[in-house]
Amino acid sequence: MAYDATDFVGWQRQAAGTSIQGLIEGALRLLDGRDVTVTGAGRTDAGVHALAQAASFALQREIDPGVLVRALNARLPETIRVASATAVAATFNARFDARTKTYRYRIWNGPIISPFERFYAWHVVCPLDETAMEEAAELLEGRHDFAAFQGAGSDVATTVRTMMRSRIVAPGERQDAGRQTGERLIIYEATGDGFLRHMVRNIAGTLVEVGRGRRTPASIREIMAGRDRSAAGVTAPARGLFLAAVEYGACG
Repeated sequence: MAYDATDFVGWQRQAAGTSIQGLIEGALRLLDGRDVTVTGAGRTDAGVHALAQAASFALQREIDPGVLVRALNARLPETIRVASATAVAATFNARFDARTKTYRYRIWNGPIISPFERFYAWHVVCPLDETAMEEAAELLEGRHDFAAFQGAGSDVATTVRTMMRSRIVAPGERQDAGRQTGERLIIYEATGDGFLRHMVRNIAGTLVEVGRGRRTPASIREIMAGRDRSAAGVTAPARGLFLAAVEYGACG
């Protein structure tokens, strides 16, 4: 499924506010005649969008996957769209069976941001050195302790994660942007076996500081080694982050 999270409190059901999980569970309740718990592959925060979120749940009523897709979309707001559905083993869990997740962070670099991008990118006015950002991003690839990029309030057994890919992708001048003022879209993409709370946003904030010349690319190694959140960059705004893909093994 895909969703524009601008007006939601995030994926996860909350005591107050509208969540994506809550809306999907409400639609399934109408279809199955009972409460249905939905498990998402990633618990995206408020304002974080998804291009390809995955979710799992169990229904008592037999419904053809194609019919289910149409029925859900008829009951969900247009900001949430289910693209496909398939039957899986009863033991399948969208969160714990995921092999990798890919996130993209979008940075609009230039003096003016398009009104059509304002909810889907971080507007950074100062010129950024993409080459330096790329060099810094690549240093994050591999198995590392990412404690320095972990957001406050996390409760995890370990902060060690494996990053298969950490790159600046599709940079350059936007064809539909004002070339006179030099706006461009810079995209940071990360694929890993798991991510800590705010990890990608904290990395994006650090990469922007590298791009502005406030840090060297090599400082990434020092930040990781120190395991100190205060040594890394600012937390980038949620609106630039997208859950882009979730990969499963043969069983999924």
